[in-house]
Amino acid sequence: MFTEVLLALVIGGLIYFLVQRSKNQVLTTEDGWWGSGAPRDAGEDDTIRSFRVTTSDQELEDLYRRIDLTRPFPSLEDSQFNYGFNSQYLQKVVSYWRNEFDWRKQVDKLNQYPHFKTKIEGIDIHYLHVKPKKVPEGTSAVPLIMVHGWPGSFYEFYGLIPLLTDLSNPHNLVFEVVCPSIPGYGFSEAPHKKGFDSVCAARIFHKLMKRLGFQQYYAHAGDWGWLVTTNMAQLEPKTVKGLHLNFAPPSKPGLSMALSMMLGRHFPKLFGFTDFDIQRLFPCMEKLVVESIKETGYMHIQATKPDTVGRGLNDSPVGLAAYILEKFSTWTSHDFRNLDDGGLTRKFSLDDLLTNVMIYWTSGCIISSMRFYKENFGQGLDAPHAKIPVYVPTGFACFPNELMHTPRLWVKQKYRKLVTFTPMDRGGHFAAMEEPQLMAEDIQKFTKIVEGKVKE
Repeated sequence: MFTEVLLALVIGGLIYFLVQRSKNQVLTTEDGWWGSGAPRDAGEDDTIRSFRVTTSDQELEDLYRRIDLTRPFPSLEDSQFNYGFNSQYLQKVVSYWRNEFDWRKQVDKLNQYPHFKTKIEGIDIHYLHVKPKKVPEGTSAVPLIMVHGWPGSFYEFYGLIPLLTDLSNPHNLVFEVVCPSIPGYGFSEAPHKKGFDSVCAARIFHKLMKRLGFQQYYAHAGDWGWLVTTNMAQLEPKTVKGLHLNFAPPSKPGLSMALSMMLGRHFPKLFGFTDFDIQRLFPCMEKLVVESIKETGYMHIQATKPDTVGRGLNDSPVGLAAYILEKFSTWTSHDFRNLDDGGLTRKFSLDDLLTNVMIYWTSGCIISSMRFYKENFGQGLDAPHAKIPVYVPTGFACFPNELMHTPRLWVKQKYRKLVTFTPMDRGGHFAAMEEPQLMAEDIQKFTKIVEGKVKE
C-alpha cells in the first residue's frame, strides 16, 4: 500500500512539474533587419505615414494588354474544377475582369478605411487602423489586431470591420481594429533577406501595436494569420489578452490526438467527439491523408521552389487569377470541385474576388507571399513554437467546411485555456469574408467572456 501511494505521488508530482514547466515556457526571439543592405547606424525611422491605394491609366492599360494576349487552353470534358480552375469558366471571369470590373471604383472602396505605413526592422509595414465613430460613455474601445493569410489579404476583413467598429447593438463591445499586411503581402514591403517566418511577423506586429500606443490587445486570425497570432501569444502572453481563431491545425500531434484517431470512431464519447467530428475525421486515411494530398500540391511547390512558378504568375494576370481563385472555390467547399463554375459566386461576388487578385497584381507580391511557405516549412516541423502550448485565453470558431477539421480535443492540446469552442452553422476557410456576421458574433461572445461581461 505504501509503495502504491508513493508511486502515485511521484507520478502526480512529475505531471505537475511538466505542466508547470510548460506554463512557464515563453517563445523567445531577437530583433531582425529585413531591409536591403546593412542596418543604418542612425537607427530606425518610426514615423507613421498616411497611405492611399492608387491606380493609373498606365497600370490599367498594361493589365488589359496582358489579358488580351492570354492563350486559352481547353479543359477536359466533364472535369469541372477537379483538374484545377476550369478553362471555360475562367474565360467568363476574364471577360468580366476585362470589360466590366471597375478597379477605380474598388480602389475607392479600399480607401474607405484609413491606411498607413511605418518602417519596422528595415521594411515598410502597411496596415489599416479603423477607430469606432462612437464609444459609449464610461467605456473604451477594445483593441483588436486581425491578420490575414494566403492567398488572401487585408481585404478579407472589409465586411467584418464595420460589424466590430459600429455600435449598432448597445450590449455589444466596440472595437478599434488594426489590420496589417504580412510583410511580402499586399502593400507591406517584402523582406530582402532569407529567414522571415511567422515568428518574425509576430514580433513585428507586436512592435506595430506598441508603436500605435496599445499595451494590451486581442488578436483574431485564420490561415497563416493563425500561426502569426499564435506566435504573438507565445512571445508575449501578458500582452495578448485573448486570441480568437478560425483555423488551428495541430502543429505537433500528441498522444491524445493519436489515440483519438485510432479509437475515436468506435469510442467517440471518450474523446468528446460529436457526430460531425466523426463525419469529418473518419475514415482517417480518406479524410485526413488522401484529401490533404489532393489539396496541398501548391504547398509543396511554395515550400520548396516558390520563385519558379511565382515568376510566371507575376507576369500573367490570367494565370495569377486562376491560381488564387481556385483556392476560393475549393477551400470554401470541397464539393465545389464538382461544379462547372467552381461555386465561386455562391459565396462571393466577382468584384470582391477580383479586388483581392488585384491587390496581388498591382503590388507585385505573389512571389514574396509564396516565400512565406518556404521560410516556415524550411526549418522543418519541429520549430520551437510547435512545442510550446498557448495559455492565453483562446476562442475557436469551428466552421464546417474548413480545410482541416479540428475537434475541441485537438484545439485544447495546443490552446490550454480554451474559453469558447463554437461549431458554426456554415462557412469555409475564408470565413471572415464569407460569413462576417457569424464571425463578428463569435468574436463578441469570446471577448465578452474574457472581459468578464458575461459568464462562460
